Amino acid sequence: MYQICVSGAARGESVEVGRRLAHETGEAVAKSGHILLTGATSGIPQLAAEAYKKSGGIMSVGISPAATKIEHVVKYRLPTRPYDVIIYTGMHYVGRDAFLINSADAVISIGGRLGTLHEAMIALETNTPIGFLQGAGGTGDSITGIMKAAGRAPGEDVFFGDNIKEMLSKLKALLDKNHKEYRDVYYKE
Repeated sequence: MYQICVSGAARGESVEVGRRLAHETGEAVAKSGHILLTGATSGIPQLAAEAYKKSGGIMSVGISPAATKIEHVVKYRLPTRPYDVIIYTGMHYVGRDAFLINSADAVISIGGRLGTLHEAMIALETNTPIGFLQGAGGTGDSITGIMKAAGRAPGEDVFFGDNIKEMLSKLKALLDKNHKEYRDVYYKE
């Protein structure tokens, strides 16, 4: 079981275009038995979290930019459902993004705007495996050009595709390989 972050826009065109992808991603993460992490926001993350819960996911965790639940709802106007747990970081969006990505074993990025791009850059900088689910537009469909401009070639920890089940399988295989010693100890009990 891994902590899989779903990253995507809270609003905008890529939310509407990526609605189906978000639903399929939440469902696939749940059926794979992983924990779901998101930025506790609306749009793609909320759609994925709703599908995750409907599909019997074991734990959905939202990472909030707010310091408290009241601030989360009143100041940021963010949802509290369908999360099992929300961690209130008080780190605003920039700090929340770093906390979110560094809490994840892997990231699935769908469409996106500036915040999604920020989360993707953190994943690339920290070598957190990331899959860019193509087809929702936004920054996700432009990431190869951004990576090229930044001098970063896709490596074995960066995936592109339009099939969430295949992407999740590749991410899990990479995580299993990278964490074999941990898994051997953890699952011996």
